[in-house]
Amino acid sequence: MGLTAYYYPMNEPLILIGLILTAVAINIPLGYVRQGVAKFSFAWYFYVHISIPLIIYLRIKSGYSWKFIPLTIAGAVIGQLIGGRARKRRDADGC
Repeated sequence: MGLTAYYYPMNEPLILIGLILTAVAINIPLGYVRQGVAKFSFAWYFYVHISIPLIIYLRIKSGYSWKFIPLTIAGAVIGQLIGGRARKRRDADGC
Protein backbone atom coordinates (compact mmCIF):
# COMPACT_ATOMS: atom_id res chain seq x y z
CA MET A 1 0.00 0.00 0.00
CA GLY A 2 1.36 3.38 -0.99
CA LEU A 3 0.92 6.54 0.95
CA THR A 4 -1.66 8.93 -0.42
CA ALA A 5 -1.08 12.64 0.03
CA TYR A 6 -4.15 14.75 0.37
CA TYR A 7 -4.18 18.34 -0.77
CA TYR A 8 -6.70 20.67 0.77
CA PRO A 9 -6.72 23.98 -1.12
CA MET A 10 -7.34 27.09 0.92
CA ASN A 11 -10.55 28.91 0.43
CA GLU A 12 -10.06 31.14 -2.62
CA PRO A 13 -11.88 34.18 -1.19
CA LEU A 14 -9.60 33.96 1.85
CA ILE A 15 -6.54 34.11 -0.41
CA LEU A 16 -8.03 37.12 -2.24
CA ILE A 17 -8.68 38.92 1.05
CA GLY A 18 -5.10 38.17 2.10
CA LEU A 19 -3.82 39.57 -1.20
CA ILE A 20 -5.80 42.79 -0.79
CA LEU A 21 -4.70 43.18 2.84
CA THR A 22 -1.10 42.63 1.77
CA ALA A 23 -1.48 45.43 -0.78
CA VAL A 24 -2.83 47.68 1.99
CA ALA A 25 -0.02 46.74 4.40
CA ILE A 26 2.72 47.31 1.82
CA ASN A 27 1.38 50.75 0.91
CA ILE A 28 0.86 52.17 4.42
CA PRO A 29 4.57 52.96 4.97
CA LEU A 30 4.93 54.10 1.34
CA GLY A 31 2.00 56.50 1.77
CA TYR A 32 3.54 57.75 4.99
CA VAL A 33 6.84 58.58 3.26
CA ARG A 34 5.08 59.90 0.15
CA GLN A 35 3.28 62.51 2.24
CA GLY A 36 6.65 64.06 3.16
CA VAL A 37 7.83 64.78 -0.41
CA ALA A 38 6.74 67.37 -2.95
CA LYS A 39 3.58 66.44 -4.80
CA PHE A 40 4.13 65.14 -8.37
CA SER A 41 7.91 64.98 -7.91
CA PHE A 42 9.91 61.93 -8.97
CA ALA A 43 9.96 60.66 -5.36
CA TRP A 44 6.18 61.11 -5.10
CA TYR A 45 5.60 58.99 -8.23
CA PHE A 46 8.15 56.45 -7.00
CA TYR A 47 6.38 55.93 -3.66
CA VAL A 48 3.00 55.69 -5.36
CA HIS A 49 4.06 53.10 -7.94
CA ILE A 50 6.90 51.04 -6.41
CA SER A 51 4.57 48.47 -4.82
CA ILE A 52 2.72 47.68 -8.06
CA PRO A 53 5.22 45.08 -9.44
CA LEU A 54 5.16 43.20 -6.12
CA ILE A 55 1.36 43.24 -6.02
CA ILE A 56 1.21 42.00 -9.63
CA TYR A 57 3.67 39.21 -8.82
CA LEU A 58 1.64 38.14 -5.77
CA ARG A 59 -1.61 38.23 -7.76
CA ILE A 60 -0.17 36.05 -10.52
CA LYS A 61 1.38 33.59 -8.04
CA SER A 62 -1.98 33.39 -6.24
CA GLY A 63 -3.59 32.32 -9.51
CA TYR A 64 -5.90 35.28 -10.00
CA SER A 65 -6.47 36.73 -13.45
CA TRP A 66 -6.29 40.33 -14.58
CA LYS A 67 -9.96 40.72 -13.59
CA PHE A 68 -8.89 41.17 -9.96
CA ILE A 69 -6.56 44.09 -10.67
CA PRO A 70 -9.13 46.72 -9.54
CA LEU A 71 -9.39 45.05 -6.13
CA THR A 72 -5.64 45.01 -5.58
CA ILE A 73 -5.28 48.59 -6.85
CA ALA A 74 -8.05 49.63 -4.45
CA GLY A 75 -6.10 47.99 -1.62
CA ALA A 76 -2.96 49.89 -2.66
CA VAL A 77 -4.84 53.20 -2.76
CA ILE A 78 -6.37 52.57 0.66
CA GLY A 79 -2.91 51.83 2.08
CA GLN A 80 -1.52 55.02 0.55
CA LEU A 81 -4.37 57.05 2.05
CA ILE A 82 -3.97 55.51 5.50
CA GLY A 83 -0.22 56.15 5.48
CA GLY A 84 -0.65 59.72 4.22
CA ARG A 85 -3.25 60.52 6.87
CA ALA A 86 -1.03 59.07 9.59
CA ARG A 87 1.79 61.39 8.44
CA LYS A 88 -0.55 64.40 8.38
CA ARG A 89 -1.81 63.57 11.86
CA ARG A 90 1.74 63.21 13.18
CA ASP A 91 2.82 66.51 11.61
CA ALA A 92 -0.30 68.29 12.94
CA ASP A 93 0.37 67.05 16.48
CA GLY A 94 3.93 68.37 16.31
CA CYS A 95 5.56 65.08 17.28
